[in-house]
Amino acid sequence: MSAASALRRAWPGSGLRGFLAWWAAGLAAWLPARTRKALATGGDRLWLQAERGELRLRHRRGDDLRELAQLPLPLPAGDDPLAGVLRDRAAALPRWLLLPASLGLRRPLLLPAAARERLREVLGFEIERQTPFPAADVLYDGRILQARPDGQLQVELVVVPRRQFEAAVAPLGGVAGQLAGVDLADADGRALGINLLPPGQRQARRNPWRRWNGLLALAALLALAAGLAQLLDNRRAAAAALQAGMAARETQARAVSSQRQRVVDAVEGAAYLRAQRSGRPPTVEVMDALAQRLPDGTYLERLAIDGDQLTVIGLSSQAAALVGKLEGAPQWRAPALSGALQQDPREHMDRFTLVAKLATGPVVAAAPAKASP
Repeated sequence: MSAASALRRAWPGSGLRGFLAWWAAGLAAWLPARTRKALATGGDRLWLQAERGELRLRHRRGDDLRELAQLPLPLPAGDDPLAGVLRDRAAALPRWLLLPASLGLRRPLLLPAAARERLREVLGFEIERQTPFPAADVLYDGRILQARPDGQLQVELVVVPRRQFEAAVAPLGGVAGQLAGVDLADADGRALGINLLPPGQRQARRNPWRRWNGLLALAALLALAAGLAQLLDNRRAAAAALQAGMAARETQARAVSSQRQRVVDAVEGAAYLRAQRSGRPPTVEVMDALAQRLPDGTYLERLAIDGDQLTVIGLSSQAAALVGKLEGAPQWRAPALSGALQQDPREHMDRFTLVAKLATGPVVAAAPAKASP
């Protein structure tokens, strides 16, 4: 079953009106019984029922029926024969005539779910097939008894012959033209909940409280709008104050963050310098170790330390043996000649370039290498 079909089965009627009725009924179900009874004015009716030569007047409010008066029939044909009997509020109620069950003919039908939207029109085509009367000679209406799981509707067609209806309303006099609806009683005397009166003949009576209800609703809307506007203004003022406070705190936070960053940079710089000092041997120690390991007849022209790279450039009569002389020193590792040896014709020595990696761990003192004679 589709979601639309399930929703149609959830409330009576069709379209927006049916949905609003279902929604209002759901909201009212949460209210206490006494409150529901006090608010249930939209369904108030004045029931008219002819019994044994008298007309019973009853006020129906929800499921309650209250006796108002009994008048002898027939009634006069004045404008409103009930005006002198009923109070103002009761006189303004819509007037419904309850016919006895013996005047009506009821037939069960099985219709598709699509008939729910236009049930009265569909039933109009079924009158001549389900009853012995032509459609023009009867008053009719129908009600949905059950929505079956297969999507079909169990419907009851209710028909009252027009002649019998006219005979029933003839004693009502001027009230006959003021009816808002006509219902039929069941075997127990309860109304079926239908309206046999054609839509064009239904008289809608003006609700005397409608104007006051409209004014109260307008006042409630104005009060709600004023409250919402005040709430919005309060929220805007609170947001502006919060934004100003956040801007002031943001300026303070930026100053504190800047100071903190300077402190962090200073601490990290000091830690980096300490790590560099503790991780590499001092330059003086490197120069002292070179002086002890370089053989006689070796002269340095340049000594450079770039990071952990040691570069030595000079002249030596034993340039080929320099690598072996410098190996094993704790201040550096992997000494090697860079490039080819170049003989200096003036000094009769070889020009060399020697590179090594400075040690990055703690330096372990070692016995100085003995320079060769």
